[in-house]
Amino acid sequence: MPQNGHASGSARPPDARIAVRSLGLRLPRDHRIEAHRHAWHQLVYATEGVMRVDTDSGSWVVPPNRAVWIPAGFEHAIRMTGSVRMRTVYLRPGPMERLPASCCVIHVTPLLRELVLETLRLGMLRDDVPEHARFAAVLADQVLHTREAPLRVQLPTDPRARAVARNAQADLSSTKALAELVRGSGASVRTVERLFVRETGRTFGRWLQQVKALHALERIASGDSVTAAGLAVGYDSTSAFIAMFKRVLGRTPGSYFSDAS
Repeated sequence: MPQNGHASGSARPPDARIAVRSLGLRLPRDHRIEAHRHAWHQLVYATEGVMRVDTDSGSWVVPPNRAVWIPAGFEHAIRMTGSVRMRTVYLRPGPMERLPASCCVIHVTPLLRELVLETLRLGMLRDDVPEHARFAAVLADQVLHTREAPLRVQLPTDPRARAVARNAQADLSSTKALAELVRGSGASVRTVERLFVRETGRTFGRWLQQVKALHALERIASGDSVTAAGLAVGYDSTSAFIAMFKRVLGRTPGSYFSDAS
């Protein structure tokens, strides 16, 4: 497998005519790539397994048929859920300013998947090779126009709301009310609700459902049954868990890992 990128992505290759580089890795269960940043934009796609990308502002869960876009200079860490076959392409900043400016998870269409895998086969794409230049343009266009998947957990920045978020994340099987979670945060329930809406775009209840759905998604990917994943996030009723999961992520747990564009 070509490996013309490297784990940090921090060094510019000596030939400035290279527009896209690639890297293919197989990583074991629970492997963690510690916090780092890249000089190039990065599209990370796992043909097998699930990844979680963590940043100071939140986290993104990346199941199969999805990829995470990480702009140049964006500090992040990556944790593997189960064994992961990671396929990464690095896009040189500069000529591609229209690419997304923030981290996001996108659906991997059949075309985008083949573009990534073909880039890995070629190893790199060069500006001075016409076929490569056209290929790189299509790849960038697919990244720009492929729809975003709702797989982000955004953390509030206010320290009081963030403390409540951390309390809630500490035990997702708990059914504690918000009134219990705010204790010691220095804020009232009403203040915390207002802060969550302002800083995450969701009420606390909707935010917590997002957290639970994504945690359950990781557990299912690592081999848990739907029932076990539901119990782990506080749902005694499997039907209620499935309804919540579908409302948050748009698909039932049983269908989430099927091939889809």
